[in-house]
Amino acid sequence: MAKQLLLIDGNSIVFRAFFAMHNQIDKFTNKDGLHTVAIYGFKLMLDHVLDNFHPDAALVAFDAGKKTFRTKMYADYKGGRNKTPEELMEQLPYVHQLVRASGLHSYELKNYEADDIIGTLAKEADDAGYETLVVTGDRDLTQLASDHTTVAVTHKGVTDTEHYTPAHVEEKLGITPKQIIDMKALMGDTSDNYPGVTKVGEKTAIKLVKQFGSVENLYDHIDDLKKSKMKEHLIEDEDVARQCKTLATILRDAPLEISLKDLKYEGEQTEELIDFYQQMGFKSFLAKMNVAPEEGEDQVKPVTYTELTADNLGELDQLSGEVSFYLEMPEANYHLSPFAGFALGDGSHWFVSRDAELLKQAPLKKLLESTTIHKNVFNAKAHIVGLHRLGIELAAVDFDLLLASYLLNTNDNSNDLGQVALEHDYHDVRTDEEVYGKGAKRAIPDDDETFFTHLVQKVRAINDLKAPLFTKLNQNKQTPLYTDIELPLTRVLAKMEITGVHVDAQTLKNMGSKLKERLADIESGIYEEAGEEFNINSTKQLSHILFEKLKLPVIKKTKTGYSTAVDVLEKLADRAPIVEQILEYRQIAKLQSTYITGLLKVIHSSDQKIHTRYLQTLTQTGRLSSVDPNLQNIPVRLPEGRLIRQAFVPSHTGWQIFSSDYSQVELRVLAHITGDKNLQEDFRNGEDIHASTARRIFHLGPDAEIDRNMRRRAKAVNFGIVYGISDYGLAQRIHVTRAQAHEFIQNYFKEFPGVKKYIDDTIAFAREHGYVETITHRRRYLPDIHAKSFNRRSFAERTAMNTPIQGSAADIIKIAMIRMQRELDQRQLKAKMLLQIHDELVFEAPQDEIPVLKKLVPQVMDSAVKLDVPLKVDSKVGDTWYDLK
Repeated sequence: MAKQLLLIDGNSIVFRAFFAMHNQIDKFTNKDGLHTVAIYGFKLMLDHVLDNFHPDAALVAFDAGKKTFRTKMYADYKGGRNKTPEELMEQLPYVHQLVRASGLHSYELKNYEADDIIGTLAKEADDAGYETLVVTGDRDLTQLASDHTTVAVTHKGVTDTEHYTPAHVEEKLGITPKQIIDMKALMGDTSDNYPGVTKVGEKTAIKLVKQFGSVENLYDHIDDLKKSKMKEHLIEDEDVARQCKTLATILRDAPLEISLKDLKYEGEQTEELIDFYQQMGFKSFLAKMNVAPEEGEDQVKPVTYTELTADNLGELDQLSGEVSFYLEMPEANYHLSPFAGFALGDGSHWFVSRDAELLKQAPLKKLLESTTIHKNVFNAKAHIVGLHRLGIELAAVDFDLLLASYLLNTNDNSNDLGQVALEHDYHDVRTDEEVYGKGAKRAIPDDDETFFTHLVQKVRAINDLKAPLFTKLNQNKQTPLYTDIELPLTRVLAKMEITGVHVDAQTLKNMGSKLKERLADIESGIYEEAGEEFNINSTKQLSHILFEKLKLPVIKKTKTGYSTAVDVLEKLADRAPIVEQILEYRQIAKLQSTYITGLLKVIHSSDQKIHTRYLQTLTQTGRLSSVDPNLQNIPVRLPEGRLIRQAFVPSHTGWQIFSSDYSQVELRVLAHITGDKNLQEDFRNGEDIHASTARRIFHLGPDAEIDRNMRRRAKAVNFGIVYGISDYGLAQRIHVTRAQAHEFIQNYFKEFPGVKKYIDDTIAFAREHGYVETITHRRRYLPDIHAKSFNRRSFAERTAMNTPIQGSAADIIKIAMIRMQRELDQRQLKAKMLLQIHDELVFEAPQDEIPVLKKLVPQVMDSAVKLDVPLKVDSKVGDTWYDLK
């Protein structure tokens, strides 16, 4: 087996770690006030790499200074970069210390960059037959990829990487790794601040490199190019292009004073690493090594507990006031998960047991169902559903650690209590992964002491984190969001999940049989067009038929052959009937496997219902999502997909399905938030908003007829504007020229100036504060709002625009759900709320209650939140979900 070499681009990874976790900088300081976020992030990266790559030799290369042979050649090289923050500069010496303690070597060379050190050692390793992994945050190093060198570029944060091999570079860019140098020479590099050829961007540069192979060959054959502005720029900037190629080229022969033989990987230097962790205050890393913090540091508090049995339940009388409770359900689907144990306590007394059946005993059942004893939990919905399975109705939940943590930062939405605790700098509980393992190795420990200690640590963490998290919610003005919306919604969602939705399995089976027949017919048609039978699901066989036998034009190649992805086939659909047939085959096959077979698998045998789980703490905008199965994603565009809803039927004879759906709620929220007078006027007057927008942006009179195409274009503008759609994106969507799309967007902003002001103001707010908010103060943090990368920064800006709109719409329907359930309960109606599908609520009810719902549901939804424009609700009724009219 070949030896392995690990090369890490130290400076780029440290910078990436710092800026990826910059929004948490205040959480990472040691006892001396040293900022440690970059050091911590660097260590996360290092652990991730060493978990998956086991080097024989390893080195972290650093830049020796700002002046190099490149700055002597071109004075503005890397000029214009922002000054490195002091909070980051102070951490660099400690990163070197961490590298040594981790058993890696480090090296820097005066007048050269870390890239040149890595390039030279990678070349030496290639020649010596090593397998090399280069880890960097800088895509420039992808030019080093070879048959034996892989370049891992951090993609998001520091542990998510994209691996560049020659095949991947070919697939992604269509050129070789070495030709990346020529591409950079022509297009320039804004980060390194060299210009390239005037008005030559990445696409043009790649096209030229593909055509000519190199910068040198391009200029040897410059006369082969047709006369154009680009040719003029190429000729004028020839010296610039050649100089930029030198600047872009990573040296493979830098005068290093080290070689491979000096880089033996020694493994972690345990004692040195422990000392370093203690110095930095990295309690989680110490915990992984089973080492307590230094004397004087906050050590894990000792745990004392009483194991509950049927004989000592009387000791629960010691509990008073409020109780923290945790029920361990090791599987994600708490509707089906076994019960592994539970713990509870009040801060002074802790009790634990493996026997969930004890919860049915009077002392525990009475405590959990008490409306006067407040409960603190982690994931209240899971606990409500889980305890319901045991015949217990959990009451008076006051604090949900998972829910509160999610509201404070929607990026922190782990379902591991220990991980959530760490996000709030609480270190007195281990993560489930540390105790139970991960993946296939995950298991509840047989050892009582280990398991009981972990359960009590969990319930103690819930107890201890209540006060500080409520303090943070108050500081963020988010307490009403928690107490009035999210916590009450948890109980509504739990009720919906427990109720479930009835599914007629036979209807699904009949549909499945018809789809199988349909697939067989399509198969026959495909084989006839192909002139032979083959495996339609095999990319290799399909690509052979399409591109070699039938000679269809190749749209895209992959490292394994020709791409047959949907976007490729759609471009070929008008070239040959077989392509349309393949697209149809795939759609029908997905319906068959995902929505027929898939739904049949999750119908509970006990009640013939599907009990989906709503994820309340997942999305960044606050919208609900659905899993096991995802009932929000049943396809409706295909007729066959819509027919699947025929299987969703009421639970009782003589009942019907009823639904109410907000009409254009996001655009109404936009009108409210922006305060735009024209947009608000259109909604108040009950206008068809897309037709009205068409009149405005196309400069038509009030009586002008708006055809379907004009309305469709206006609709795309309405929904696209607030999501930051570009003129290019709009042009692609509505099939007009880019100039026309640009004109539509400009006309929109002239007609709706409040929207333009909202966009500008919201982006400015995000840049100043690092987050945006909905109408209920739901926050979304945007760590990339100051990113140097244009793409990342632009995405953060688009997110800043649309989050208050999407999130506020989510807030509105959540409020409506809470109020609707309250009305159903107070009026003692038999009707049940079954599903939430984005902006729609679905109910089942006896036929005699349908007239009540027709009046009540829109009334509740319309008045959920008072906006400056009216909310509008459309209602439907039918014998099945499909039949709603």
